[in-house]
Amino acid sequence: MTSVNAIAPYIFQNMTENPVKLDSKAASQRLADVVKHTPLIYNSKLSEKYDCEIYLKREDLQIVRSYKLRGAYNMISQLTPEELSRGVVCASAGNHAQGVAFSCDKLGTKGVIFMPEITPRQKVKQTEMFGNGSVELVLVGDTFDDCLMEALAYTKEHNMTFIPPFDNYSIIEGQGTVGVEIFEDLPGVEVVIMPIGGGGLAAGVGSYLKNENPNIQLIGVEPEGAPSMLKAFEHGGPITLPEINRFVDGASVKRVGNLTYDLCTKVLDNMLLVAEGKICTTILKLYNEDAIVVEPAGALSVAILDACKDKIKGKTVVCVVSGGNNDIERMQEIKEKSLLYEGLKHYFIVRFPQRPGALKLFVNNVLGPHDDITRFEFIKKTNKENGPALVGIELTDRADYDALVQRMKEFKFEIIELNNDKTLFEYLV
Repeated sequence: MTSVNAIAPYIFQNMTENPVKLDSKAASQRLADVVKHTPLIYNSKLSEKYDCEIYLKREDLQIVRSYKLRGAYNMISQLTPEELSRGVVCASAGNHAQGVAFSCDKLGTKGVIFMPEITPRQKVKQTEMFGNGSVELVLVGDTFDDCLMEALAYTKEHNMTFIPPFDNYSIIEGQGTVGVEIFEDLPGVEVVIMPIGGGGLAAGVGSYLKNENPNIQLIGVEPEGAPSMLKAFEHGGPITLPEINRFVDGASVKRVGNLTYDLCTKVLDNMLLVAEGKICTTILKLYNEDAIVVEPAGALSVAILDACKDKIKGKTVVCVVSGGNNDIERMQEIKEKSLLYEGLKHYFIVRFPQRPGALKLFVNNVLGPHDDITRFEFIKKTNKENGPALVGIELTDRADYDALVQRMKEFKFEIIELNNDKTLFEYLV
């Protein structure tokens, strides 16, 4: 908490006292030769399912595979020649780092990018690639907060310019160019759904669209495990959450920005949360049904459609797909979370009687014809009377679960349902 609060005076200096007018239209011209005008693609499956017209704003097809380049380039391109000569600094483990690196290469300035030591090698390589020799990467600290404090100290020591990930008017203005493109391509849009992490995208896009059409409905979406903007709304200002679930890494921050909060309170009509498991299901569906690769944050706007189906029925809707930097190594975890959320994957501690044929009885008589054992580990240590085992079972239909449990009890297998016990689940599974 201390580290997050400590950056506020540095990042927000002279901004809240002298607010400037956002001009994302001008920023759009500034970025025209650098940032890709990403397509707005009609999705027939989603449109039919929700009885409306749904378009996907495909920021996953951006040059760096996320919208973050817009804000970074908009800010860095407006620095003075003297500031550019001194260079820029940022702290990020993901999309912001890549946007800053790309911008440094294009604008011919040096960048020093701080990333946590635990950052996956794939992300480090991507940042190096986009920097094309213009950036120096510093891996430091176990957490983003540690990394951020080092970056701020380095910025001050070397008299460079810090490029914040969201809470800066130039950053917000740049992200707002997503809204400029939406309105140019679909002026009749009635609802826009956007992911929220620190709030830069929602603040920028929302400010532009509300200015163009005050009647447009704007919906912000956060993961359940990181409801920083929703809590700020409830509290009446940004607060630092004591802990968050970092699975949706592109939209998981402990504290939203002061500027982004202020703007979002003025433009957002709804703030909604969506479960991480639902996000995983959406990632898999977009990949399997539409051949779209999205990162967890990029799936937020589509994952929330079930929750707001009554609000969007019969309307023209845009879902902002914010990014596609999804590490292939995470796909097994994504599938597992999806199955758990959908009620198709269950874990048990099962006590098998120490008698011949107990396991065979379990397989032949307890499991349904389409049930699969996906994990089986005997965990017995010294107990000679009963043999406990950790058993993972995957179903084809969540409705089969009650019958499975009933058969376990009928055949006298003692069980503990781990899905219902968070502590045991996290410890054993």
